[in-house]
Amino acid sequence: MLSSGPPCREQLVRAALLYAGDRAVITGLDALHRQGAWPLEPSGPVHVLIPATRRVTSRGFVLVERTTRLPDPRHHAGLPLPPTARAVLDAARRERDPNQVRTLLVEAIRHGACTLTQLRNELDAGSQRGSAQPRQALQSLTGHVHLITEAWARRIVAHCPIPPPSWLITDGLPNQSSPSRVVHAWWQDVGLLWHIGARAHHRQCVASAGHSAVTADTVLDNTPLELHSSPEDVRRGLAAAYLRAASGRSGGSLSSDHGAVAGVGQLDDG
Repeated sequence: MLSSGPPCREQLVRAALLYAGDRAVITGLDALHRQGAWPLEPSGPVHVLIPATRRVTSRGFVLVERTTRLPDPRHHAGLPLPPTARAVLDAARRERDPNQVRTLLVEAIRHGACTLTQLRNELDAGSQRGSAQPRQALQSLTGHVHLITEAWARRIVAHCPIPPPSWLITDGLPNQSSPSRVVHAWWQDVGLLWHIGARAHHRQCVASAGHSAVTADTVLDNTPLELHSSPEDVRRGLAAAYLRAASGRSGGSLSSDHGAVAGVGQLDDG
């Protein structure tokens, strides 16, 4: 340090690595924040993994965990980080608040940082100490297929040369015995709605979703299976639909290939 003030988080993380020594890996919230999987600034001790044969102990702001499953690190800005699923569960196993545990898992899945399957596999392979709450939270998420669908959709949008949308989750048709939840993405600037759900119920779902009369000039319709099995095709279709919608708003003509449909429905943007 070259100043008299308190160290910033980055300095604490790098100091923790120096203290932990050779082959140390930063995990937990600090690793998630640097991989873009956790929007909030981490606080509390810096969590570091070291080989089980080392005898370095926790001290001050450094939480040292010895492990026989030291991950092969990926490096970000010179920092060795574990796979995201490992970082998520390392943080979740240390968290006492069950709501915070669930939030960790949900945010990681929603933002496409890792999948539900990856989290399950990591939980089964890792230490069982502190695993009860993460395991219970993962079981409660099993039926929330829309979280996984939204994660796939967000990954596609992230690699698509268009602005970010507003994300909307609505219930399926009210007359279904077990209505599924449906993922929508909405680009208000061009009037484009991306509906991701069962195609057979597309028009009814869109028409019954809203109360605020937000009109979609163009609707792109995809199923979750298409997002999972053909992400590149979906990405190209989404980019083409955005360009057609933008052209329509500026007076150009719209076509209806690649699943884009003109003049369909209304949607609640809240």
